[in-house]
Amino acid sequence: MKYYIIAGEASGDLHGANLMKALYKEDPNADIRFWGGDLMQYVGGTLVSHYKERAFMGFFEVLKNLRKVVGFMKFCKRDIGQYRPDVIIFIDNSGFNLRVAKWAKQQGFTTNYYISPQVWASRANRIKDIQRDVDSMFVILPFEKDFYKKYNYNVEFVGHPLIDAIAEKKQVDEVAFKKEYNLSDKPVIALLPGSRKQEITAMLSVMLSLIDDFSQYQFVIAGAPSQDVSFYQTIIGDRNVSFINNKTYDLLSISHAALVASGTATLETALFKVPQVVCYKGGNISYQIAKRIITLKFISLVNLIMDKEVVRELIQNDFNKRNLKLELTKILDEAHREKLFLEYLDLEKKLGGKGASEKVAKQIVRNLKQKKG
Repeated sequence: MKYYIIAGEASGDLHGANLMKALYKEDPNADIRFWGGDLMQYVGGTLVSHYKERAFMGFFEVLKNLRKVVGFMKFCKRDIGQYRPDVIIFIDNSGFNLRVAKWAKQQGFTTNYYISPQVWASRANRIKDIQRDVDSMFVILPFEKDFYKKYNYNVEFVGHPLIDAIAEKKQVDEVAFKKEYNLSDKPVIALLPGSRKQEITAMLSVMLSLIDDFSQYQFVIAGAPSQDVSFYQTIIGDRNVSFINNKTYDLLSISHAALVASGTATLETALFKVPQVVCYKGGNISYQIAKRIITLKFISLVNLIMDKEVVRELIQNDFNKRNLKLELTKILDEAHREKLFLEYLDLEKKLGGKGASEKVAKQIVRNLKQKKG
């Protein structure tokens, strides 16, 4: 059967890759065409567009690049029309995917969604569009099933795919890893400033400002695969900090603490049991708009899933050197760390165990076979 998958950003690429592996297992003759990244391309299939080409962040940034966005959308619809897939699988990336889903449903294509748009965070009116345009929705956060149920839309909770992705990682030899990347014996504080240029530019300088205040530790930047090393170097300058590109999981596995940009990385850091401070600073216009439409108590997935403040969030103007130094000091305290580890264990239990990608693949293939008779 023919599968068309549309994913955006590094996290979508990761989950898309694991879903593709599971689809090939369920359907050895699967023909997969996709929008994604390097990880999906490594699994197989045909890459149509890399997410690096579409990495626009925030309302203002999307508006600035509106012509490009519209061009990508037109191309995507044309490509789907020529390919004629048995099913289109959307992965997160709601701004793009929900628009394509509306068109696809009108054209009579089967539409599945893996990793729900965050309608529980803002613009709940989009649920009507999802009910109309998405045949099957597979959700990965435990509270999402109950949320959709309030709107009489039945979705399937499959567990969180990060549990599988992290479980598959081989144990890192800390001594060998530090030697390979010329790290010292000091405990590591990982810096995860995000994957897009706008957020890295906004946050990395503030993170780096703490280096001299924590000389007994070494700071290591986790470079995103979507950005060139030269871009980071313009921000780093001559500061005493190490940089490791595209090895975030390995770095987290040996880290003592982390400063993390809000997003999927906060959950990844928690699943590696690393104490963290969550950071967010966006463009002022985008932030002011977001503040008026987002109704959540928290921005990090860790706190949202636990429905309480487990990790400290420093947002916009609160994200500054003074506050960041204070919060980093707290998570380096042993008593605080022990409490946090227990919270992380509860978080992992709530996420539903292993096998998310396999559950989704089985259900998609089963539904297609039933439809074909």
